[in-house]
Amino acid sequence: MMDASARSASFGRVVVVYGGTSGEREVSLKSGAAVLEALKRQGVDALGFDPREGGLAGLEALAPSAVFIALHGRGGEDGTLQGALELLGIPYTGSGVLASALGMDKERTKQVWRAQGLPTPESITLTADADWNGVIAALDLPMIVKPVHEGSTLGISIVRSREELEAAYREAARFDARVMAERFVQGEEYTVALLGDEVLPAIRVEVPGGFYDYEAKYLSDTTQYHLPCGLDAEAEGALARLCRQAFSAMGGQGWGRIDVMRDGAGMFWLIEVNTVPGMTDHSLVPQAAAHAGIDFDALVLRILNTAVSA
Repeated sequence: MMDASARSASFGRVVVVYGGTSGEREVSLKSGAAVLEALKRQGVDALGFDPREGGLAGLEALAPSAVFIALHGRGGEDGTLQGALELLGIPYTGSGVLASALGMDKERTKQVWRAQGLPTPESITLTADADWNGVIAALDLPMIVKPVHEGSTLGISIVRSREELEAAYREAARFDARVMAERFVQGEEYTVALLGDEVLPAIRVEVPGGFYDYEAKYLSDTTQYHLPCGLDAEAEGALARLCRQAFSAMGGQGWGRIDVMRDGAGMFWLIEVNTVPGMTDHSLVPQAAAHAGIDFDALVLRILNTAVSA
């Protein structure tokens, strides 16, 4: 069996790509720094690279044997970086071009899930001249309004009135040219991480203010993460199977995270997929992995291994 030092050396030069120019830059910088330090602690020849500073040519000049993608949002999570790495013949972590592009597009992800018969709340694409009364008639109030191509809950709002709907559209449109409204699911929020063929323990997210927005996700110390999640074994098993189906349906690979709501009747509803989840001290995948007995350094190596062994 290969010892730890030999295994670390076998990865060659690993470049952690993080930062970038999306609205999630600050979160990405934290994720990438944590991943980079974990790799170095385990003796991997690892370098960090911010594409905002050197572009694709700068990355290629580092001659990576593999790339660990910690670049959240557009430019890193949407298939563009994945496509470039495919052309360069460089292995990389996470999903491929198609699944990454789908995962970044919340509306098309939902279309795939619907086509596969998987439960996801009804949604409508919004425009500046939308029939707001018609949107309310279709989805009812309250509803969720959010950018189609944005992560970290940037630009998202809970809408409780017609006046709020128009304002929420304008807020979301600051982040993306495409905006969607989604039926609001009242209930408990869960997130489920996938690592290779393994579904990690579900986490129930509880926010005192009731809305898991950017502040609750990354800045607040009052957001509660329940592990174990409180579901009985049968319900958690059903949730795990649903998330595995959802990830497979859009072609997900390597690792990822599915966000789910459970309504008052116990029905699970798929909300969105994250193909490059956060790896900060507030992030959910490391928490789920730790509960499964996988520490942060081991988690990083397992994610990297999915790239080089693909």
